[in-house]
Amino acid sequence: MDDDENMIIDVVSPDEPTGGLKQENGGYAWEEEYKRSWDVLQEDENGLISTTVTQLSNQLKRKRLLRDTRTLHRGLVRHLILVVDLSESMAEKDLKPSRYDLVLSTLSTFLVEFFDQNPLSQVAVVVTHDELAHLATELSSNPADHVRALRSAVRTPKGEPSLQNALEVARGTLAHVPPHGTREVLVVFSSLTTCDPGNILDTLDALVKDSVRVSVISLAAEVHICKKIAQNTHGTFTVALNEPHLKELILENVPPPPIAQRSVARKASNLMRMGFPERITERVPTLCACHSKPTTKGFTCPVCSAKMCSVPAECVLCGLTLVLSPHLARSYHHLFPVLNFVEVTDWSEIHANNECAGCMGALPAPPAPGEQGLAVMRTQATGRYACPRCSQHYCIECDVFIHEALHNCPTCSSGTGAGGPAADAAV
Repeated sequence: MDDDENMIIDVVSPDEPTGGLKQENGGYAWEEEYKRSWDVLQEDENGLISTTVTQLSNQLKRKRLLRDTRTLHRGLVRHLILVVDLSESMAEKDLKPSRYDLVLSTLSTFLVEFFDQNPLSQVAVVVTHDELAHLATELSSNPADHVRALRSAVRTPKGEPSLQNALEVARGTLAHVPPHGTREVLVVFSSLTTCDPGNILDTLDALVKDSVRVSVISLAAEVHICKKIAQNTHGTFTVALNEPHLKELILENVPPPPIAQRSVARKASNLMRMGFPERITERVPTLCACHSKPTTKGFTCPVCSAKMCSVPAECVLCGLTLVLSPHLARSYHHLFPVLNFVEVTDWSEIHANNECAGCMGALPAPPAPGEQGLAVMRTQATGRYACPRCSQHYCIECDVFIHEALHNCPTCSSGTGAGGPAADAAV
């Protein structure tokens, strides 16, 4: 009771200073770390917020489309080693449903998208746990094999990871890569520690010497050694903030990165030998040369007539790279990407055409001449995106489809736009 009677309560007056906690705008310092997302919602003239919500949704759709469209030296024949941390830290549930489940589902999507955009490339999977690292799958172009190996490698995350062992396994796998192929490593790291048998800086020097590009995505926090390895090998280091951000960071590795200047000297070969196989259908199943399984459909190598299940692939008998013409066409767009469309914000630039040049759907009609100034003041979205070359207007759905799937502007390719081939010929 004596302690209670002697207890002193310190009451701070609102007019007294709070030791630097207050900002000039009257808010607290810790409030600056959080975004007040509700402040960006504004009502339109009808008292609705649907217009603002639509604008925010379109901005999110276009955010991943705005990429570097410069013509750079990029590697179309990529060799990527996917290193996955399967230590006990992957069992954490700060990312729903858990780090382990989220990473596996995201990597499954990544592998399918990777081979769709890079059909001439190959991927291998390395997993690390219990202070060890082992090669789960060899370099191949079959995403189903990699996804199956990831799910069967470790059912329950356990032990501690070894970043050095994983990088050594990846470097050894990339040792036989030909000069015309790139050497890349993508590490999905969950732990804050690594148990290594030696000096990991020696492994870093070997990676730099072999021109291996290492990118690291951390699920927990920034780890100094991971950031140092990424910087010295001209890779990227990022930390995932939440579930959508993790998916965004992983999918950023789908387009081929520019080749570093130090790697150009190693690529003495400009031409590579490829073969176009013939698709066959047999009445009686025969064993394929790649998996030794009986199949009735497949592709025959034009050199040794070996039967392969799928292409693109490397013939297991003669080593010839087997591809189809669509695979070459899908790889070509990385060298000459479609220019980023420009959002039309000024209603005065819009003329009589109110149809999308892609789907021919209706676009928002311009306001009346007397209402243009009022519309600009209200920042009313036009819902139009113009191609910088042909100046044709597209809707947001066509903009996303052109840059993610089609990879060429329809009006520029057909010559019907202002900057198409027909216009260039006329000039």
